[in-house]
Amino acid sequence: MNMNLARNTVTDRFTEFAPLPTAAADYDIVRRAIAHIRGNWRAQPEIDVIANAAGVSATDLHHLFRRWCGLTPKAFLQALTLNHARELLRSSASVLDTAYEVGLSGPGRLHDLFVTHEAMSPGEWKASGDGLTITYGFHPCPFGMALVMTTPRGLAGLALADAGKERAALRDMKSRWPKAKYVEDFAATAPTARRIFDAALWRKDQPLRVVLIGTDFEVRVWERLLDIPMGKLTTYSDLAARAGAPKAARAVGAAVGKNPICFVVPCHRVIGKSGELTGYHWGITRKRAMLGWEAGMSAAA
Repeated sequence: MNMNLARNTVTDRFTEFAPLPTAAADYDIVRRAIAHIRGNWRAQPEIDVIANAAGVSATDLHHLFRRWCGLTPKAFLQALTLNHARELLRSSASVLDTAYEVGLSGPGRLHDLFVTHEAMSPGEWKASGDGLTITYGFHPCPFGMALVMTTPRGLAGLALADAGKERAALRDMKSRWPKAKYVEDFAATAPTARRIFDAALWRKDQPLRVVLIGTDFEVRVWERLLDIPMGKLTTYSDLAARAGAPKAARAVGAAVGKNPICFVVPCHRVIGKSGELTGYHWGITRKRAMLGWEAGMSAAA
């Protein structure tokens, strides 16, 4: 197949998804729907009950989910079941083995966000950001508001927040590099936000530049996170083994929790051995939403 034709076909499919401001507004309703499902899962609520809890009609909820992630509400919920998570863990193992060997050029990465990364030196990390200028801006995305933080060397931070809680997210991120100089510039960070969340711009020949700022151990764990393709999952123990620390699953979990570049460095794709989603720094409801959204993206591809 002509590769340009294949790329255009994939791009055309992804353009069917909502533009980022609309996707951010949709997420607020998706978030309420997921929260209701999580709180009432034993009752297995029907779509009209979920829609009512989210403040929309069942028809509107159906169209909203199709616009937001390309799935019907029923298909979205199926993608978040425990059995589906367990099956996905089993099917992901061989893909991750290959990804570990060949990196981002491996199979299963055709419809993913491509990343090239470097790590700051231990001395730079210990300086707590001293001498570093970080430009930041808030942007709508499919998971609420995204705080995008860039340096001349690439994307250094990405946080997520619900509307009205943006400043709390900023304080959290600033605490990681307290001595850095911060400059708010929406226009400067907007192109990076689009590169991250607009799947039509995901190009293997134009990877997103990322700079990892952490300890040597944390960076090693984050590099292994980059091996996990969209639509796949792994466990903390498997991640520990791949990071060369098979007996340090707890320490690996702590490193995952400190990941400063959510979504791009996909810590949300790590779950418990049982298939439970476990915790997430930006909220377990958001983690559920991200995995469901990626299921829709994978289906579209």
